[in-house]
Parts: sequence; structure tokens; C-alpha cells
Amino acid sequence: MRTVYVVGTCDTKGAELGFVRERLLSAGVPALLVDVGTLGAPRDGVRPDIDASTVAGYHPDGAAASNAVDRGTAIAAMGCALSRFLAGRQDVGGVIGLGGSGNTALVTEAMRAQPVGLPKVMVSTVASGNVAPYVGTSDLMLMYSVVDIAGLNRISRAILSNAASAMAGMVKGDASIGSAGSTLAVKPTLGITMFGVTTRAVDLLRERLDRQYECLVFHATGTGGQSLEKLIDSGMIEGAIDLTTTEVADFLAGGVFPCLADRFGAIARTKVPYVASCGALDMVNFGAPETVPARYAQRLFYRHNPQVTLMRTSVDECRRIGEWIAQRLNRCEGPVRFLIPERGVSAIDAEGMPFYDPGADHALFDAIEATFQPTRMRRIERLPFHINDAAFADAAAAAYAGLAGTRSRSHDMTR
Repeated sequence: MRTVYVVGTCDTKGAELGFVRERLLSAGVPALLVDVGTLGAPRDGVRPDIDASTVAGYHPDGAAASNAVDRGTAIAAMGCALSRFLAGRQDVGGVIGLGGSGNTALVTEAMRAQPVGLPKVMVSTVASGNVAPYVGTSDLMLMYSVVDIAGLNRISRAILSNAASAMAGMVKGDASIGSAGSTLAVKPTLGITMFGVTTRAVDLLRERLDRQYECLVFHATGTGGQSLEKLIDSGMIEGAIDLTTTEVADFLAGGVFPCLADRFGAIARTKVPYVASCGALDMVNFGAPETVPARYAQRLFYRHNPQVTLMRTSVDECRRIGEWIAQRLNRCEGPVRFLIPERGVSAIDAEGMPFYDPGADHALFDAIEATFQPTRMRRIERLPFHINDAAFADAAAAAYAGLAGTRSRSHDMTR
């Protein structure tokens, strides 16, 4: 059994961190207490197994970087040092941290750098608010501390005990089940992007591909695309059918589910087999109607649900979206097929539906085609189908099978 690293600031949370370490050891789980404090010596008589100066020494600029007078700068430096420290350890079986906003930012930075599947638990005073900056695309678990982590009492003991027990259970469990190296994961992995309005397309794809591939579906809500690409970069996904590229529309028009500027970057870096399309590029996502920016007041909207308001992309926006996507894909030297569904890109962009707008769609398609630079490996295809048609799913599945087969043959020739 590998070791759980209990991480926190022993200069302010010594007793609480020591309590978690003891609970893990009592459960039969190896545990080391790592101090990442920047304010002074450990308190409450708790001795860390790895002191703060040791961790700080892993910063690229040396331990002095964590001694900055400004607290925010010191925390950021220690977060960087902790990430590098943990990356160099071969026995990490899990990471558990506890603290307020500063320690949560510090420890979760290092947690996010750990592999998907490694147990990560953060007990935090800020776990009941907007946690996106702490979680990112990681699978870390946040547990709200209810009371401040400022001494041991009947509430904090119960919560910290639960957190330690959860970590012990995860570490003792068979963490290899379903992982990339597991004997159960014998099929190649395939990432697919989906939105509510492209669900039928993805369901049809899975029907055609589940027997050959382990299909991992990502909800295209900004972090969904980031998660897909992170797993591709890490080698845990071997190819993708990026059916739903809607995050680009939000990125360019100010929606709430934007991609990052590096969208499609993992495809270029890894050269995995890649099929993409225009799923849900007919819309920009906002929250409730009152959250829509005033500059869009005269636009066409569709109320998806009380918390999600969709705005139809205009001809000009579609042109910009198409050019941006094609420019990014032109950097990809691996096997790429971009499929254009000429009869619509979402469930509400079909004839007779609220966002049906052939002019805007054609502006999108024409911009992609005009900007896209075909090569022997990279091609674009127009198909006379709606994205949710069975015939489109057939074409996408066949395109991916062809690319994956080509790559396999290429690898065999280079062995």
C-alpha cells in the first residue's frame, strides 16, 4: 500500500493535521505529514514528517521564494514547490489537505497536477462556494469543513475523521480497476464531446463504437473540453470524436461555458486520431435571462431551462468561430477529419426549430472550409445530414475507424 500525504500549514493547523495523520495510521494506512507553512515553526507540538523548508527547496528559485513578505506571493511559491515535490515522489497513494482559502489554493494546485484516479481530498472552509478555481479539470474531492479549521472540537473531529476514513477507503480499495493500466481496460479509449442538443448523436455513436472502444463522454461546458484534452495529453485517451465544439462559441462571444485559448492544442501535441464537427456552434450559453449582457438585448434567445439561456450565433459570429477553429486545426499534423453536417448542428438548429438559420450555418461552414488547410493527413468533408442523424453517426464512426486503423498500421511499420 502506498503512502497518503497529509498536507497543510503546521504553523496554523498543526493539531488538526496531526489528528488526520493519526486517523489514517489507525486505519492501517501509511501516512506522512507534510508542512507547507510560510509563517513560522509548527505549533501545537506536532512534528511534521517533512518540514516546510524541505518542500520550499523544490521551488525553481530555491527555498527563499517561499519567504516573501507578501502572503499571497509566499503561498503561490509554496504551491509551486509542493507540486514539484509531490511529482518527484514515487510512493504517493493519495493526498489529503485541510485549511482556509490560502491553504486550499496552495494544496489544490498540487492536487490538480496529480494523475486522474489518484485519491485527493481537500477539507476546506471555502468548499461551499465557487470551487471551479480549486478543482479545475481534476477529480479532487472537496469537503466543506462547516466550522473553521481552528482547533479540534466535536464538529471538526467528526468531519476530519470522515475525511480520513474516506481517504483510507479509497487507498485500500483497488485503485487500478478501470484505470489506463488495468487488465479490465482492454479496449482503446475514445473521448467524445456532448451537449444536451447533441445527445442523440453521441448515443448513436456509442451504439456503433462501444464494442470496439471504451467511450468516455465529456459534457462540453468549458471544463469538459479541458478535461478531454488533459486526458489526451496524459496519454489516458487514445483518440477523440470531438463532435461538440460549442465551447469555442462561448469563448469568442463571452458565454459562460468557454474553452481556453489552447483548445485543440492537445490534438496538435499528441497527434492522436481525431474526428471533429460543429456540434452546438449555433448557440452561446448564458445563465438566467437577467444575466445576459445588455449588448445582446435584441438577439434571438431560447430558454433551455430556468438557469440556462441560449443565444443564437449570428452570421458574423459564425464566420469568426469557423475561422478560429480552422486556424487551430491547421496546427494539427496527425490524422484529422472535420465533418460538416449541412442540415444543422444541434437539436434546435433543424428545419422548423427555433435556431434554424441556414444563412448563419453556411457562414460557419464556408469559413471553416475557406480557412482549413487540407493535407494528406488532415481533411474536411461536407455531409448532407443533420448532426443528430443516424447517417451522420455512421459517417463519424467510419471516419474514426479509418484514422485509428491508419495510425495503427503506421505504428506497426515503425516498430
